[in-house]
Amino acid sequence: MTRRTLILLRHGKSAYPPGVPDHDRPLADRGRREAAFAGEHIRTVVDGFDRVLCSTATRTRQTLDATGLAAGRVDFREEIYAAEPDEILDLIRIVPDGVTSLLVVGHSPGLPDLADELAGPGSDPVALAALDRKFPTSAFAVVTTSGPWSDLPDGARLVAVVIPRDHP
Repeated sequence: MTRRTLILLRHGKSAYPPGVPDHDRPLADRGRREAAFAGEHIRTVVDGFDRVLCSTATRTRQTLDATGLAAGRVDFREEIYAAEPDEILDLIRIVPDGVTSLLVVGHSPGLPDLADELAGPGSDPVALAALDRKFPTSAFAVVTTSGPWSDLPDGARLVAVVIPRDHP
């Protein structure tokens, strides 16, 4: 069986410019810095991704750019914006089995709720506790599975939740 790694990355801290619709809000300076730190942390788990699924929101696109992560293919998906966990899972389930590393860049509550749904038997207790506490901007969850994407959530394990910050 092939080991597959899924990273669920919440966008960085966004700015709130007057008159800008939610979908078009950009990252704040802090969001760019923290997204870059997230990229550094993610590279310790996966150096590059076969595929990325990214919300079309401005802040998610800018988060992906700020991470500096390499990807074989990036799909910008409108459905990820404001998606429920099952809607995101449906997009993951149709990813080809040749993809062994997948990054999803999206929003809360969809991503942290999906991480919780994917936390099957054998999940790391420290990661579970971190997920229960909070999943702030630029946080990411690491999920592994040995089965095909289409079998999720069966066989999935939550192995880490990381909250990268540029200050203590």
